[in-house]
Amino acid sequence: MQKITAAITAVGGYVPEYKLTNAELEKMVDTTDEWIRTRTGIEERRILKGEGLATSDMVVPAVEELCRKRGIQPEEIDCLIVATVTPDMVFPATANLVCERIGAKNAWGFDLSAACSGFLYGLSTGSMFIESGRYKKVVVVGADKMSAIIDYADRATCIIFGDGAGAVLLEPDTEGYGIQDCFLKSDGSGAPYLHMKAGGSLHPATIATVTNHMHYAYQEGKTVFKFAVTEMADAAYQIMTRNNLSDQDIAWLVPHQANKRIIDATADRMGLPAEKVMINIQRYGNTTAGTIPLCLWDYEQKLKKGDNIVLAAFGGGFTWGSVLVKWAYDPK
Repeated sequence: MQKITAAITAVGGYVPEYKLTNAELEKMVDTTDEWIRTRTGIEERRILKGEGLATSDMVVPAVEELCRKRGIQPEEIDCLIVATVTPDMVFPATANLVCERIGAKNAWGFDLSAACSGFLYGLSTGSMFIESGRYKKVVVVGADKMSAIIDYADRATCIIFGDGAGAVLLEPDTEGYGIQDCFLKSDGSGAPYLHMKAGGSLHPATIATVTNHMHYAYQEGKTVFKFAVTEMADAAYQIMTRNNLSDQDIAWLVPHQANKRIIDATADRMGLPAEKVMINIQRYGNTTAGTIPLCLWDYEQKLKKGDNIVLAAFGGGFTWGSVLVKWAYDPK
C-alpha cells in the first residue's frame, strides 16, 4: 500500500485595504517610525475597518481564492480548520460560519486556538486527516483580526499587530510531496507573559473587566522575545537535523512574522542566508495565526516543486514548533 502524505496544492490569502503606518502610530502613542522599524522591522500593518466586520470576513475571500486557483467548488471541501484567537464569537465556530457563507455544504469544521503557532497546529492536524485516507480535501486557515483585541493606547502591543488571513488546501499525495514532519511544543508557564486577561470563563465580561482594559492582548515584550528567539530557532533547527537536512537542502524558511530580530536569529541558527527567508512583516506586521500562510501566499510564485521548506513559529501561552514541507507544485 502506497504511503499517503498531505500535500499543499493551493494557497489563498486576504489582507484588508486600510494601512496603519508607523507615521500614524506616532500620533497615537509615544513612539517613532525609526524605533518601530529598528526593533521590529514593521513599517505598516493592515486593519479591517467597517461596522460588523470580523475574522470570517477575511477567511471567506482567502478560501474562495484558494478554490478558484485550484479549480474546485466549495462543495468539494471535506473539512475546514480555522486557526484563530479572534473568532467571530465564542461559539459557534468561525469555521462553521465560513462553511455556510461559501457554500461548503459537505464540510465539517472547527476552530483551533494556539496563538501565533495556530497555523502550524492546524496544518499538523489537517495532515493527519488526509494521511488517514478518510478525507481528500482539507482546508487549513490562519486568520486573526488582532485590531479587535489591541489597545491602541498601549505602545507595547499596538505597534506590532495587524489583521489578515491565509489558507492552504491539503490533498493526498503518493509521490512523497507534502507534510514530511511536525515538531510542536507548548509550555503553559509562559501564559503570564502573553495572554488576554478577560473574556473567558476565568474572568467573564463585566463592567469591571471592561473598565480595567482586561479584554486586550497583554504582553511582556522582553520575556516573550527571550523565549521566542531561542525556542523558534531551536524548533527550526531540530526539524532539520532529525530529517538529516543541511542548510543546502532547505529552499526556504517560512518564519512567523513577529519580529525581524527573531526571524534573523532563526535563519542564523539554520545557517540560511537572507535570500532563503520569506519576509513580509514590513507590510503586514504580526497577524498572529495568519503570518505563515500569508508568506506562502506572497511567495507562491517563487516556490518550485520539490522545494524543502521549513515553517517555524512561536506564540503566546507559550506555543511553538516547526513543520517540514516538500512543495508539491510549480508556479502557475
